[in-house]
Amino acid sequence: MRLFRDLLRDYRFAFAFGVLCILMVFALLSFFSPYDPSRWGQVPRDLRPSAQHWLGTDSNGQDIFWTATFAVRNSLIIAVIAGVVSRIIAVIVGMVAGYKGRTWDRVLMFFSDSLLVIPLFLIIVMMAMLIRASLNLVSLGLLLAFFGWAWDARLIRSQILSLRERDFTQTAILSGTGTFKLVMNEYMPYTTPLIFSTLINNMAWAIGLEITLAILGLLDLATPTLGTMLYWAINYQAILLGRWWWVMTPITLSVALFIALYWLSVSISEYLDPRTRVQRVGAG
Repeated sequence: MRLFRDLLRDYRFAFAFGVLCILMVFALLSFFSPYDPSRWGQVPRDLRPSAQHWLGTDSNGQDIFWTATFAVRNSLIIAVIAGVVSRIIAVIVGMVAGYKGRTWDRVLMFFSDSLLVIPLFLIIVMMAMLIRASLNLVSLGLLLAFFGWAWDARLIRSQILSLRERDFTQTAILSGTGTFKLVMNEYMPYTTPLIFSTLINNMAWAIGLEITLAILGLLDLATPTLGTMLYWAINYQAILLGRWWWVMTPITLSVALFIALYWLSVSISEYLDPRTRVQRVGAG
């Protein structure tokens, strides 16, 4: 509770936390939807916002409000899968490469650098085209996770290389501390801010790529996500026809999600960084 109260003093965290709570509640409303998100023609088409349809309806005959609840939920599922799985890979690769060094470092960094130098977006687009028939929320999250760990693993490795040269590492080794215990007790407190920051940033990256792939028509367009909502709005020329309620719904939700994730990442990273906390105390 004290940690949460301290974080709430930062206006960025308070705003981001509030927005994410609203979006989470919004996503949970999808479980109470009176409509099937995969079926079209359930409501009259192209209605303006009203008391019956809060955000209007689209040209597919779907209620935009309830479709948006499914879109936020599905986009968050993709982001969480991509973020968590890629963090697991990045932490393991970065810590093993940084602590073991030598052959382990060369081999693991070879794979990491290979993913960094290739045109990542084009590779992801090509992979999405190849497995489009079986591309669902889980498989898309895993695909993005596979390509989303390399840079962060290098950042974690650089921090471990620095920690390995400090006196407390040598003291722990000479006292017989095992590798796993050394990493968890000594290194994790230093790397946690970086892991949290890269986790949230990777989630935002995954949502951005999901939107891009959907606009290109490479995802299952029958599954509501923020990207597929934008795809259908663009496909039916919602902007030219003046159906602002249709196109602005996914845009507003996406911008709010990106801003919230960014400010959450910055505020948590600064709070967990001991140097920043000391500076704040000194300034106070």
